[in-house]
Amino acid sequence: MSATAESLDPEDAKIVTLARASRGRTGAPEGAAVRDTDGRTYTASTVALPSLSLTALQAAVAAAVSSGATGLEAAAVVTGADAVDPASLAAVGDLTGGAPVLRADATGAVVETAAAP
Repeated sequence: MSATAESLDPEDAKIVTLARASRGRTGAPEGAAVRDTDGRTYTASTVALPSLSLTALQAAVAAAVSSGATGLEAAAVVTGADAVDPASLAAVGDLTGGAPVLRADATGAVVETAAAP
């Protein structure tokens, strides 16, 4: 069962909205957002360059880390995929094992919540 923005915690709804906007702005296959333990948010979309490939969630985690984040409260990824990529989950888990990762469809409906390893 999917969750609507109205049924999510307001802070989780915010990162889903930010992830959706990131995807829409760039036209990338995925958009992601993470919230660090200080409440700051970071967004990114898929990076596909000849010399660098990152999932949207990996790029959002990298943005958080490069800004000094040491832990994550939650993450969201908007994707057409049937599951969050294992490498994306691992990137979140590198900072905070067990952090919730919301997977939403293109409309922003959360279709799954996974836990980072």
